[in-house]
Amino acid sequence: MGIRFTLRSIIAAVSLMLAAGSALAAQPQRPYKNFSVAVYIPVQSTRQLADPRVLRQQFERIFSQVHFNKVYLEDYRGGVFADPASLDRIASFFRARGITVEGGICLTAPDVHGLFESFDYAKPADVAMAKRAVRMAASHFNTVILDDFTFYNTRSRADIREKGSLTWTQYRLRKMDWVAKHVILGPARKVNPRVKVIIKYPNWYEHFQGLGFDLDRGPKLFDSIYTGTETRDPVATYQLLQQYESYEIFRYYSNIRPHGGDRGGWVDTFGTRYADRYAEQLWDTMFAKAPEITLFSWTQLASPALAIEGERPWAGDHSSFQWSAMVKSFHAPAATPEAVPGWARVAGYSLSQVDAFVGRLGRPVGIESYKPYQSSSEEDFLQNYLGNIGIPIDMTPRFPKDAPVTLLTEEAAQDPDIVKEIEGNLKAGGEVIITSGLLHALKHRGIEKVAEISYGGLPILARHYYGTFGPHGGGDLDVPGARNRPVIFPQIHFYTNDSWPLIRAEAAANAVPILLGTQYGPGELYVLDVPANMGDLYELPEPVLNQLRGYLLARFPLRIDAPARVSLFAYDNHTLVVESYRASPATVRIFVKAGASKLVDLVSGGAVLPSPDITPGPAPGEAGERSFVVRLAPHSYRAFAIH
Repeated sequence: MGIRFTLRSIIAAVSLMLAAGSALAAQPQRPYKNFSVAVYIPVQSTRQLADPRVLRQQFERIFSQVHFNKVYLEDYRGGVFADPASLDRIASFFRARGITVEGGICLTAPDVHGLFESFDYAKPADVAMAKRAVRMAASHFNTVILDDFTFYNTRSRADIREKGSLTWTQYRLRKMDWVAKHVILGPARKVNPRVKVIIKYPNWYEHFQGLGFDLDRGPKLFDSIYTGTETRDPVATYQLLQQYESYEIFRYYSNIRPHGGDRGGWVDTFGTRYADRYAEQLWDTMFAKAPEITLFSWTQLASPALAIEGERPWAGDHSSFQWSAMVKSFHAPAATPEAVPGWARVAGYSLSQVDAFVGRLGRPVGIESYKPYQSSSEEDFLQNYLGNIGIPIDMTPRFPKDAPVTLLTEEAAQDPDIVKEIEGNLKAGGEVIITSGLLHALKHRGIEKVAEISYGGLPILARHYYGTFGPHGGGDLDVPGARNRPVIFPQIHFYTNDSWPLIRAEAAANAVPILLGTQYGPGELYVLDVPANMGDLYELPEPVLNQLRGYLLARFPLRIDAPARVSLFAYDNHTLVVESYRASPATVRIFVKAGASKLVDLVSGGAVLPSPDITPGPAPGEAGERSFVVRLAPHSYRAFAIH
């Protein structure tokens, strides 16, 4: 009798505890209509938040500026572990406020050289430490995300012995597949069979294979993936990532892991020289239709310092990011009336803007561009430069068979069947655009059987530009009164009257085709000559860019006339966004097919009426298009529905 009474008492007590916990945990809520907002908490902040006073103060500081509905609570980074006893207590604080809590791990070794250094997975001690971090996270959380250092960059004696005759890429890909199965997923699921593990892939996707990131097998092993959409400053930071990548990389990873397998985008505050650049990364992630944005990190967002406005000579223009409006929107918590708006407020202000209309954008669409798994070339990241000159791109790891338009850069040479696939799309009546780098890489691989065009390689320092089509073609594409900066193009060899130079660059009575076209059966093959410095695409005169977009987007429902550093985002429900990364205002002409009568601004509701004349296409005989002229302030976007 006494024993039964004791058991009943224990059961009743446990039930009361569970009920109390349920009462404390508020129902999770999404503060934004169209996406979730998460904040990543690195382990050093996790350790600080073990102090309830610090936890409350920092939470109030951040949440007063950006409403978020999730945190990733990290338990390990760089040799530092969280206090396991504090994790559940911190998690309970957030859950009581309706905020979902998931775990995080950053598998970096203790900081010795001041650089990011991975664990040395050839050393048992490092493997044991990584497993310990994984087991701790899995024992506390049912979902765990891996920060973007799940790679392998050591070259120890142990690595050299184990690598043998393999290349570093072969060795690291093989080793990290083993790590995924036996160091991360196996130990995590042994501790917690219900755990879901997300791997966050960073922004330098062109070079992943060299450090063991396997975009082919890895996404299939993990429960889902996450995208690093941080591009920071495109000039001052060493990666030189172009702004369009914050959009394009999420689309690419979503094509690697479709149907919701890509959980969201991830942006940090680093390398930001002016506040608009941080906002642009958040906006472009949302324009890619990411279901969640993670703000890295709690540490920076909790700082009491004022966010950095930076040098903004366009501050007098009515740009999409208004520093004064952001400051005015900040309301200091009652407990800290002296507080100032920090990076958290920049995020909250920027995300609230796009939440007002991003739900009306459909599925993103663009020219399909094939990048095989584990490929890299001299044209790395070229798609992002092209996106920055107004060519919408949808990058995919699979060859887009029978696509109406296919863009192939030098990376496509990784595919042993690429010439056969090019020929197949041309025979099906498609357009195939190959770059000069791919043309060079396919020498002696059969491309000459498709068209007798070859990479000459001898550079020409172009100073003037002309458009050409047919025997009566011509047309000066220089801007009157402007002096062009010299741009180096490699020479392309072709047979006259077999292929046509549609756009030419000229210097000292010699010329090179920037865009060369020829027919193959019912299809059209284009060769795009890429400057020796891809950034020189931005130096091409606006008339050259307009003609280039006219040809490459002839089968696309939209195109723009605009200077460089203006991007076009298109969607399958007759909506679009145009965005300028320029420091000065830009006039953009939006061309729409199928008889559009007006553009309706998704923010203001105002209508933009078409220009009075139907504008012909860039090539003689092309069908006309209806055009709409809009003005873009510096570092600004506009979103429209086509009616």
